[in-house]
Amino acid sequence: MLKPNRLFLLALSVAVVLPAAGCARNRTKADTAYVARDVNTLYALAKSRLDRGDYAQAAKIFDEVERQHPYSVWARRAQLMSAFSYYMAKTYPDAISSAQRFLTIHPGNKDAPYANYLIAMSYYNQIGDVTRDQKITVQSSDAFNELIRRYPESRYAADARLKLDLINDQLAGKEMEVGRYYQRAGNWLASVNRFREVVDKYQTTTHTPEALMRLTESYLALGTPDEALKSAAVLGRNYPGTVWYQRAYALVQRHAPNAARQAA
Repeated sequence: MLKPNRLFLLALSVAVVLPAAGCARNRTKADTAYVARDVNTLYALAKSRLDRGDYAQAAKIFDEVERQHPYSVWARRAQLMSAFSYYMAKTYPDAISSAQRFLTIHPGNKDAPYANYLIAMSYYNQIGDVTRDQKITVQSSDAFNELIRRYPESRYAADARLKLDLINDQLAGKEMEVGRYYQRAGNWLASVNRFREVVDKYQTTTHTPEALMRLTESYLALGTPDEALKSAAVLGRNYPGTVWYQRAYALVQRHAPNAARQAA
């Protein structure tokens, strides 16, 4: 799988040699101070910072290219280079903002798929573990889905689909965590709602077998053995060799032995 920096180089093809005269004498901490420079010199300075891994400084100078020369052909490239530099600097909110600005001004540009990909990846790289709020995870999912919807044949769509599988597993994991919390608190109806969400919305994730077993537990605790039996039966049909099915079957057998024998 290509990483964003390699994809960027493939997508933009901006390896243009620009005059670098004056770069050396301008290598100071005041690189981003407003000093009027011709576009070639300014762009070359930003590119040199990018090449040596000074991503934060490169991003600021690319922003300066756009600010000083908004109508230059290099302004459009500088916008996306700025987004890429912020991404490499792990300044993800700024990367998102720059990429969104590029898309607002140049929605039909050939590099629009990559700008969308940068946005999605910037959200993706901020995803925390399942104990945290999953707002960023949802934003990443929305961005990848938008990329696939708008550019299904782009080189970024395949990676977006892989990322979505991981994102869905993360969101299902969050539902499981909350569902187990409700179980421990004896709030069985709330736990059913959470586990049902996993089964209905994230059924292709790794959490589905456990969700079905937890549904069996919760339905039995609610005094609805018929619903528990249905969950156990679905678990048995789809995941017969798992420890989750063994546990669900044992539970149903204890609470509704006749029904359990029929299901077996």
